[in-house]
Amino acid sequence: MPERLTYGSYLCIDDLLALQKQRSNPPHHDEMLFIVVHQVYELWFKQVLHEVDAAIRHLGADDPLRTTRALGRVRAIQRVLEEQVDVLETMTPHEFNEFRALLNPASGFQSAQFRELEFACGVGKTGYLRHLEQNDAERARLERRLASPTLYDALKSFLARRGYETSTPDELIETFRTIYDGAEQHVDLYLLLEAFIEFDERFLLWRGRHVRMVERMIGGKPGTGGSMGVRYLQTTLEKRFFPELWEVRTVLGEGVPAP
Repeated sequence: MPERLTYGSYLCIDDLLALQKQRSNPPHHDEMLFIVVHQVYELWFKQVLHEVDAAIRHLGADDPLRTTRALGRVRAIQRVLEEQVDVLETMTPHEFNEFRALLNPASGFQSAQFRELEFACGVGKTGYLRHLEQNDAERARLERRLASPTLYDALKSFLARRGYETSTPDELIETFRTIYDGAEQHVDLYLLLEAFIEFDERFLLWRGRHVRMVERMIGGKPGTGGSMGVRYLQTTLEKRFFPELWEVRTVLGEGVPAP
């Protein structure tokens, strides 16, 4: 007879709990925290990618409501990602530096899932792939993602099928303006755009929180993988997945008479 399913066997708990392998010897108390938090990040990245792919499918099926719901789940996860920084910051810089050297040459810059998420949302640079050249599976996965339509592509295609112009940045901004100005007549589209902008905003907030946490831990030291550390991370703070959705804010309300 097949083994009776249990909570532990369904979730593969024994396998999961065997994955936290410390490199410090004797084991440093705070290395366990560092490993657990970052493994949890990777699990959440997996779920966010799952939801982003669902949102792309829903847009392809002309279903803005289900797309908005998928992005709503992502936003809830993003809040958890931000709060995990609080957990990491219970570790002092001195405690982190006691085992940090053991991480070399590994770096969060090498997170394939994080790069895949950026690519899926429209921020793609083939130069990132050189940092993953030793892992053929990760490289192939990222190359496939780079060649696939992004979440922003899916939004533009959906709006084009609705009769809106989306071919150029200026046309896209005007389309967004039309939807926002006529929000009462286009409630489903208005809520969809707001779901997109909040997703992007929360990603920026998490990036900012992460940069400040890294600066708090290592100051101006280089990153463990040879990056510029905080100086590099600072350059990521202006990345936007949906730039025209931010730019339209500048022109909203123009021509509206003062009360």
